[in-house]
Amino acid sequence: MKILTTKDNLQILHEDNHLIVVNKRVGDIAQGDNSGDKPLPDIVKEYLKEKYNKPGDVFLGVVHRLDRPTTGIVVFAKTSKALTRMNDLFSSRETQKTYWAVVKNKPPKEEDTLVHYIKRNQQNNTSKAHSKEVPDSKKASLHYTIIAELDNYFALEIELHTGRHHQIRAQLQAIGCSIKGDLKYGFDRSNPDGGIHLHARKLCFIHPVSKKALTIVAPVPKDVIWNAIEI
Repeated sequence: MKILTTKDNLQILHEDNHLIVVNKRVGDIAQGDNSGDKPLPDIVKEYLKEKYNKPGDVFLGVVHRLDRPTTGIVVFAKTSKALTRMNDLFSSRETQKTYWAVVKNKPPKEEDTLVHYIKRNQQNNTSKAHSKEVPDSKKASLHYTIIAELDNYFALEIELHTGRHHQIRAQLQAIGCSIKGDLKYGFDRSNPDGGIHLHARKLCFIHPVSKKALTIVAPVPKDVIWNAIEI
C-alpha cells in the first residue's frame, strides 16, 4: 500500500540551519503538476512552519529533483545562501551520487562504465540513450556494479557521473536491463504502488556553509525485494 507523505510522517535524513534532506517516497512530486497532489516542497514547508512556529512564508529552495516513481534522497535549502552554494555544487558535479536499481536481466558485465548520448523527447517526457552522438544529445556516463543476485532479479549500485534527464533509466534500458516496474523504459509490468525500483541511496558533499563533509544514506522502501538487498 502506498503511503502518502505529510508533514507528520516526513522521513528526515538530515537537518541543520541551512539544509533539510528527506527520503522521498514513491509518488511524491518535486513540483506541482496536473495531478493536483501536494508537491514535496510544500509539505516540507508545512513541517518547518509548524516545527519552528514561523509566521508568514517559509523559505525553501529546491536543490535537485527525483522522478515521481523514484525514491530516495532529496536535498532542500533553508537559506538563500545555502541554495546558491548547493546549486553550484550540483552543477559543477562536486557531489557523489549513488543509486540502487533492481533489474530483471543480468547486465553483460559484473561492473562497467556506460557512456551514451542522451536525447530528450519533450513531447512524451522520455529520453533515449544512443551509442553515438546524435543532434541535440548530451553525453551521459555512469558506473554500475552488481551488488546482489536475488531469485529473479539483480541489484545494481550505480555511481552517477552526469545528471541527464532519466539518465539511469534510459542507459539501463539501452543495455537490456530495464528497471523493475519501469513501463516507460521497457519493463513488462508495473509495480503495485506505481513506483519503480530505483532509489537514490547515498549522497556525499561538502556542506555549503560549515564546509564539513556530509554523507547521507537513505533507507530503502519497505518491500520484499528491497529488504533482501539492504543489510
